[in-house]
Amino acid sequence: MERAFQAALYDGTDSGLDTGASLLAADPAADAELARRGEEFVAASWRRGWQPADVVRMVRRELEDLHVRLAAELIRAQAPADRPRGPRWAAQLAGLPAAPARGTDRFSHATAVLELYRLLLRLPALEAPADPPRPRPDQGRPGARMLGRIRALLAKAEATGYPEEAEALSAKAQELMARHSIDEALLAAEAPAADTPGAWRIGVEPPYEQAKAVLLDAVATANHCRAVWHEPFGFSTVVGFAADLEVVELLHTSLLVQATHAMTRAEAAQRAGGRKRTKTFRQSFLAAYAHRVGDRLTAVAETQAGPELLPVLATREVAVSEQTERMFPRTTSTRLRGAGDAAGWTEGARAADRAQVAPRPRLE
Repeated sequence: MERAFQAALYDGTDSGLDTGASLLAADPAADAELARRGEEFVAASWRRGWQPADVVRMVRRELEDLHVRLAAELIRAQAPADRPRGPRWAAQLAGLPAAPARGTDRFSHATAVLELYRLLLRLPALEAPADPPRPRPDQGRPGARMLGRIRALLAKAEATGYPEEAEALSAKAQELMARHSIDEALLAAEAPAADTPGAWRIGVEPPYEQAKAVLLDAVATANHCRAVWHEPFGFSTVVGFAADLEVVELLHTSLLVQATHAMTRAEAAQRAGGRKRTKTFRQSFLAAYAHRVGDRLTAVAETQAGPELLPVLATREVAVSEQTERMFPRTTSTRLRGAGDAAGWTEGARAADRAQVAPRPRLE
C-alpha cells in the first residue's frame, strides 16, 4: 500500500501513477485503506481553507466528470466525521453531484482515484472565509419574507421572454434588496456587536469568467460588499454583511441567466446578418453588460438611501473594507481581456440599458 502511494502520489510521473494503480488494482484488500486515505486528504483540504464547492469546482476545472463524482462521493463519506460547519456548508454538501456508476475495471478506477488524490494533495492554503454571524432570532427581522419576494421577482425575470420585462423585474428586485440592506443596517446599529462582516465564496465558472467576475464585482459593489477574484481557483470571495451577501448571490446568479438569454438572442441576430459566432463577441457583450448593469444597480440602490441613512451605511462600508483588507492585504488589478468586439459591446450595453430605471417611491 505504501509503495503504491509513494509511486502514484509523490513520484509525479505517468509511470508512477500506472505503478500505483496496478498495485492497488491487484489487491482488493487495499480498497478500504484507499478510501480512508482519501477522506484524510479531504479533511486536510478543509484545514487549508477549502470548502466542498471549491474542491468540486477545482476538480471540474482540472480533471474529468468521473473525478468530480469521485470527489463528491469522498466528501460525502468524510462528512459524518467532520465538525458542524453551518448552513452554507450543509447546502454545499446537499448540492454535491451524484456518485459515479461502477462500470470501470479496477485498474481504471484506481487510476482515477489516484489522479484525484494528486490534485487534493497539491491544493494550496487559502484564506478561510467565515460566515457572518446571523442576527439573533429575537430581533424580529422580516428578512425571510423579503428574500422570498426578491427570489420571486428574479425567477420571473429569468423566465420571461421579453428583455424589457426581465430588466424591469431585476431593477425592482434590486430596489427590494437595497431596502432589505438598509433595514438590516438600521437594526444592526441598535446591536452592533451581533453583526459583523463575513465572507462567502461564489463560483465564477468558464467560459468568459473574467467578464462574469466583473459582473459579480458590480453586483457586490452596488450592495455594499467587496469582491476579490481568485482566477486560478474559479471563484470570487465576496466580503459583506449577511443580508447583503445573500442578495448578491441571488442577483448575480439571476443576472447571469438573463445575460446569457440576451446574448444568445443578440448573437442569433448577428448570425442572421451574415456574421459567424465569435468568442470576442460574447466576451465583449458580457463585459458591456456587467459595466452598464453595475451603474444601474448602484443608481437604484441610491434612491433608497436618504441622507439620514448615509452615516449608518458608511460605517458598515468601512467595516467591509477593513475586513477585506485584513483578509487580502495584497491584491492586484487586471485589465479586461478580449472585449474588443464593437458589436458585442454595443449589444451588451443595449441589453443592460433597455429598461430605464427611474427613482421609485421608498418602500415602507
